[in-house]
Amino acid sequence: MRLHRNLCFTVIDSLNMIFNDGEYAGKVVEKALKRDARWGARDRKFVAETIYDVVRWKRLYNEIAGTKDHYSRDNIWKLFAVWAVLRGIELPDWKYFEGTPVRRIKGKFDECQNIRAIKESIPNWMDEVGVEELGEAVWTRELNALNEKAEVILRVNTLKIDISTLQKFLLKEEVETEKIRDNLSALRLVERKNVFITEAFKRGYFEVQDASSQLVAPYLEVKPGMRVIDTCAGAGGKTLHLAALMENKGQIIAMDIYAGKLAQLKKRGKRAGVHNVDMRVIENTKVIKKLKDSADAVLIDAPCSGIGVLKRNPDSKWKLQPEFLDTIRNTQAEILDSYSRMVKPGGKLVYATCSILPSENQHQIEKFLETHTDFSFVSDKKVLPSKSGFDGFYMALVERNK
Repeated sequence: MRLHRNLCFTVIDSLNMIFNDGEYAGKVVEKALKRDARWGARDRKFVAETIYDVVRWKRLYNEIAGTKDHYSRDNIWKLFAVWAVLRGIELPDWKYFEGTPVRRIKGKFDECQNIRAIKESIPNWMDEVGVEELGEAVWTRELNALNEKAEVILRVNTLKIDISTLQKFLLKEEVETEKIRDNLSALRLVERKNVFITEAFKRGYFEVQDASSQLVAPYLEVKPGMRVIDTCAGAGGKTLHLAALMENKGQIIAMDIYAGKLAQLKKRGKRAGVHNVDMRVIENTKVIKKLKDSADAVLIDAPCSGIGVLKRNPDSKWKLQPEFLDTIRNTQAEILDSYSRMVKPGGKLVYATCSILPSENQHQIEKFLETHTDFSFVSDKKVLPSKSGFDGFYMALVERNK
């Protein structure tokens, strides 16, 4: 593999924005891919994957390069050099690579395999929390899985097309996909491509949504004609899935504290052909009180640490702080207490997170049921990346007694 200056400079500039300006990797990659319209698929892939790789392995590369967590431009080039050497890429005769200790890099890499937090490239505090909550063996397996590259998964929009027809349609656009066992709505891209420029996407035939995330909406057991409330709707990935499951019949109330996210949902809903969704910004508690005892089903896709989706958002492990965990656990408990009041007698509630920590998941449900005796536990599902190959998720179904 030959390194090209313009691509490498884009990677270095992007890493500088992520490490020094605090920008989100996803947004930075999105900007980077628009930098040169002449780039082909291979160039774009190099830029995106290299940025994510260096972000994902930041601590490990720091340890090997001896850059001590300081991100001057020279040090970022050193991290890049470590990335290249470990992949067997020959370094060109550029000034940025002068004096690169190739043998030392390989030797230091071997030394780092003995310390899990460095080997798996995570903060010490996160390693301690993972061991405490999941145990050494499980946590080690999950970390390994969470450091794999995230696949691109599509959810077929059954309001407009069936999964086999979508596969054929995408193949005509040179996008090859394969079905996923035990998931009737998911397609996996065989090779990563920009699916957002396809005619299939423009027609609203699919959404990009991880296979684990696609399990949440069906877990609520919705039916056409129901009144369903998606309380933490965000940009509406699960809202749109609920609408498809309900065949556009009944009412979905999509709520969020951020009006901007609901505006995105409105655009996505129009493309998807969804017309049974009402959007409400949660500006105060009155919005919740007005819906008390009114919903057949309520979805709480709760804010969480996001530890289950580190493979998709590797920069979040560097932004996340230990004190946030205590804060978010309290928030989760408050949301459960408040939003559960919208479930009518005989109605159902699903609490879901994209975390794999029991303290954010089953322990929250246990505490909720202890203080809300009018609800009964039905079932829960723990989706671990090491077993599923996809994102880590948790979902629990409870029912309000009649």
